[in-house]
Amino acid sequence: MTDPSTTGTAGTAGNTATTLAPGAGGPAAPEGSAPGVWADVVGQDAAVAQFRRAASPQGSLAQAWLITGPPGSGRSTAARAFAATLQCETGTGCGQCRSCRTVLANTHPDVTVVATDKLSIAKEEVRGLVMTAQRAPATGRYRVLIVEDADRMSAGTFNVLLKSIEEPPPSTVWMLCAPSAEDLAPTIKSRCRLVALSVPPSDVVAELLRRRDGVDENLAMRSARAAQGHIGLALRYATQEGALAAREESARALLGLRGAGEAVLAAQALVDRATAEAKAHADTVAIEEKERFLRSAGIDDGKVPPSLRSQVRQLEEDAKRRQTRLVRDVLDRYLLDVHSVLRDVLSRQLGSGSELVNIEVADEIERSAGAGSAKTTLGLLEAVQEARARISGNVPPLLAIEALLARLAVSQR
Repeated sequence: MTDPSTTGTAGTAGNTATTLAPGAGGPAAPEGSAPGVWADVVGQDAAVAQFRRAASPQGSLAQAWLITGPPGSGRSTAARAFAATLQCETGTGCGQCRSCRTVLANTHPDVTVVATDKLSIAKEEVRGLVMTAQRAPATGRYRVLIVEDADRMSAGTFNVLLKSIEEPPPSTVWMLCAPSAEDLAPTIKSRCRLVALSVPPSDVVAELLRRRDGVDENLAMRSARAAQGHIGLALRYATQEGALAAREESARALLGLRGAGEAVLAAQALVDRATAEAKAHADTVAIEEKERFLRSAGIDDGKVPPSLRSQVRQLEEDAKRRQTRLVRDVLDRYLLDVHSVLRDVLSRQLGSGSELVNIEVADEIERSAGAGSAKTTLGLLEAVQEARARISGNVPPLLAIEALLARLAVSQR
């Protein structure tokens, strides 16, 4: 299970707009050829083939794409690889030409990537994207706009985007990334070509860690299995000292809970650690953003004139929203780990014979399986999903975690 004090948080890219661009067209790379820009898009052969066909001279290139898949499946990586293929000087996504390299490095002038580590993507930011989408490409054939976490737009924000998605200029390509098509407004998703990614198998993720990051084979496999196909989390487990050990200890603590009192204390400690981690990150980003703002405004003595104080207050509000988002992300990751432990318990109770995710705590899982029933474990799995939904729906995280852990602790008496 993920310990928030050691695993890091999701969504640390910030509200950034970075550009990338197109190059001349050419023949499409045949399936099975050198991966090029697609090397890091693992376990998604069908999706890669679809992207490559669309980018080929014979293909049908839609101007709006919706790339869906579970967290860690590589939605953003796939979008960048597709953008690089569209801009590639050979038309194949070779990964070697200047256009491919600048796209992947987020420095190409005709590709804009927007990510957020706040609760939502603001209307003002989307309006800026819509204006960018109307401009002709600076150096190539396409202007590409990639929106990560497109599901974090409100209904009003989707309305701002709709016209540009519906009638984009001929050289504009939109790529929206979200966990599922249901996370976007029907008017948006109906105008996009859907590409669905799946959770890559653990052995495929482990091979990526070995090849790309030089991770030891055994550590790569342990990290990939613990991350359950989440590539970014697997990398954190493999490279952050103590992360795997902390996850295992957290799993043991979960299975060792006895009584509501222990559950309440455990929930408080968990939320406190998640909040402290999120605050530390949010404060760091806030300081950096304020320093950039003051430099851009020519202020070197720290004294903000009255005319600019509202903008500084906005930065402070952004920091609070960022912290809220990060707390939710860390706790959601914890709840997914709780789900994996309970799934292992249920697997043993049903005698399915499937491989455990949490092999390192197999003894504790066996004892828990023998002490309870499959019906009880199924109820606990549903309670985990309910806790996730409550937190995402603005229920105070402490109350949601307390309720879940108390129910689990009572079931293990």
